[in-house]
Amino acid sequence: MVKVNKEKTASGKKKITFELQAGQGRTVCLAGSFNDWEPDNSQMAYNSVKKCYQLNMELAPGYYEYKFVINGEWVLDEANPNFAANDFGTLNSVIVIKED
Repeated sequence: MVKVNKEKTASGKKKITFELQAGQGRTVCLAGSFNDWEPDNSQMAYNSVKKCYQLNMELAPGYYEYKFVINGEWVLDEANPNFAANDFGTLNSVIVIKED
């Protein structure tokens, strides 16, 4: 699931929260066009209150593709109905951040 904050940062970016419902004790990372598809650059933290993994980012308005990486396995964001085909014959989740 992706949550977009309506407020802009001083740099014109938007605060984005990525969330994934998954059991505690896993290694969960986020890889996408915003971090050159490098999952090790964006490890998600487990929120024991919400019982999910979360990662906050600041992204400029634009089109981004991403996937979660759970214990090394690349998976779609099942809470996001927007996706696009990739060069590997699978799908990537998509988020479009609009400029207000």
